Amino acid sequence: MAGKKQIKTALISVFHKDGLEDLLAKLHQEGVKFLSTGGTQKFIESLGYDCQKVEEVTTYPSILGGRVKTLHPKIFGGILARRDNEGDREQMKEYDIPSIDLVIVDLYPFEQTVASGASEQDIIEKIDIGGISLIRAGAKNFKDVVIIPSKSEYSVFLDILNKNGAYTDIEDRKMFAERAFGVSSLYDTAIHAWLAK
Repeated sequence: MAGKKQIKTALISVFHKDGLEDLLAKLHQEGVKFLSTGGTQKFIESLGYDCQKVEEVTTYPSILGGRVKTLHPKIFGGILARRDNEGDREQMKEYDIPSIDLVIVDLYPFEQTVASGASEQDIIEKIDIGGISLIRAGAKNFKDVVIIPSKSEYSVFLDILNKNGAYTDIEDRKMFAERAFGVSSLYDTAIHAWLAK
């Protein structure tokens, strides 16, 4: 398999938890380590799986009412580090940055919040920052990282896991990267349209 990579650590940060169970079960079966925040972390643990808190990696709590959770060099360094770059590997060691091989994100429901007739403040709080940044970082580094940018991709990814175990090839990762930028593009377009009204 061309550009074959093993998934060892997954960062999971999702708004909607539904549909995640089968994926978590398969990843757990394959020995993948889970890393997460807040509600997602509690959900993973409620299914009986160990899950490291992002705060334990960053040594920072979730701050500003949850606005800042994953935005930290130890998280983004772990996603963006080029595994075949000696300088990147040395810096990961120097700053104790864990390698993150899989990022699963399901963004805040911005469009649904607008459609519900919510207040401007509620709508603004549903502009996802951490999630969209994780999507872009994972997609940029598709050479080394798998990005699952929405729950609509769970079944596609599960099929790959069932076929290959915790291994993906470069074509799989590039496909998910393309879909990830599709997700971020539509999301930003929706925010732009709302602000432009």
